[in-house]
Amino acid sequence: MLDILACPVDKHYPLELYEMQSQDQEVKEGVLFCPKCSRYYPITEEIPVMLPDELREMQRDIDFLNRWKEKVPDKIKSQGKPWHL
Repeated sequence: MLDILACPVDKHYPLELYEMQSQDQEVKEGVLFCPKCSRYYPITEEIPVMLPDELREMQRDIDFLNRWKEKVPDKIKSQGKPWHL
């Protein structure tokens, strides 16, 4: 699926994938990161949540980052958009 995903904000391709939890070569939990605009998109229950900023739930994203803070790269924790830790 990474072959077809691009950042919905700036259309950058390819996105960087960070796996938090996987099973049978499927990412159960993870993060997609756009190196061009520094936006991140959580992957929850195998589904990438790639919504524009205005449709995202801040607390949901912050909770996701906190849950996986040991595995989330520093660049996402400190510079990730639309919000970071």
